Amino acid sequence: MNTFLNYLVVTAVFALFLAPVLVGIARERRIDRELREAERARSGEPPQTADAARPVGAARRPYVRSWARV
Repeated sequence: MNTFLNYLVVTAVFALFLAPVLVGIARERRIDRELREAERARSGEPPQTADAARPVGAARRPYVRSWARV
């Protein structure tokens, strides 16, 4: 029983440390998506749907820094 409680405590502590990170990543992705949609709206491109084919040769720019430091 003691081993089970140890595992449970370690899992709970790990979840407490990981939760804010996951929330932040989700928030950054939402902001990035909104900025892309706004840029498409400015340029006049039609919005893409989820089932639209993506360009084959296009490579996504790696995430290097936050949008605030661009």
